[in-house]
Amino acid sequence: MRRWAEAGLLAGFLWIGSASAATLAAPCADLSQGGHSYTICRFDPKKDDLRLFWRGPDGQPLGSFEAVAARLKPGEKLIFGMNGGMYDDYNAPVGLYIEQGVELKRANTRGGAANFHLKPNGVFFVGGGQAGVWETSHFLSQRPAAEYATQSGPMLVLNGKIHPRIHAEGTSVKLRNGVGIDHDGMVVFAISNEPVTFFQFASLFLDKLQCDNALFLDGSISALYAPELGRDDFTLPMGPIVGVVAGRK
Repeated sequence: MRRWAEAGLLAGFLWIGSASAATLAAPCADLSQGGHSYTICRFDPKKDDLRLFWRGPDGQPLGSFEAVAARLKPGEKLIFGMNGGMYDDYNAPVGLYIEQGVELKRANTRGGAANFHLKPNGVFFVGGGQAGVWETSHFLSQRPAAEYATQSGPMLVLNGKIHPRIHAEGTSVKLRNGVGIDHDGMVVFAISNEPVTFFQFASLFLDKLQCDNALFLDGSISALYAPELGRDDFTLPMGPIVGVVAGRK
């Protein structure tokens, strides 16, 4: 069963609209939108050490937040983690994947039936103190400097509009997680704490989180590591994992 298709497996948020939010409030908090519960985590790419993790020194997928934390250098600490994009039967990224400036998987522009192929899909990337969520063809044509990048899909919000194939009438409800860039350039991660539709999740990013571009990362097995909230979600082994590291770089 491929993890990049939704397979049917198994209070208040402190709103601070400035880039100083990361220093004034805990990075993660819960909020409610449209009667549904979500957890939101915000990070500043100019200050916070955002990374992607896939394989360990033995070449095997790390698969868990615990394994990511264990491979960090002395003095470093994992302070946030989330599954970071769709992957195949071997826990390998389905599309473009860049780690520490090295392209380990090429971009996937093929068509298909799964969520990944519900085009336009997109790329979340970090590099040079900036982060972005760009539609895949735009990323490939511009090739921004990216220390880390992961391709997933579909785009939830593209240039201030919800994906044209995501409709309010949709009935499929699942746990979902994704990432967007808000008007202050902050990286905003979101995970639903209960099953929601694609439209409800996309509307969260557009209407509540003020993200003109947002990307779906995964569903059903969506998981969060946020120790200040007591979150260390159990899930099946993961492919790419996005994390934020505190301590020396």
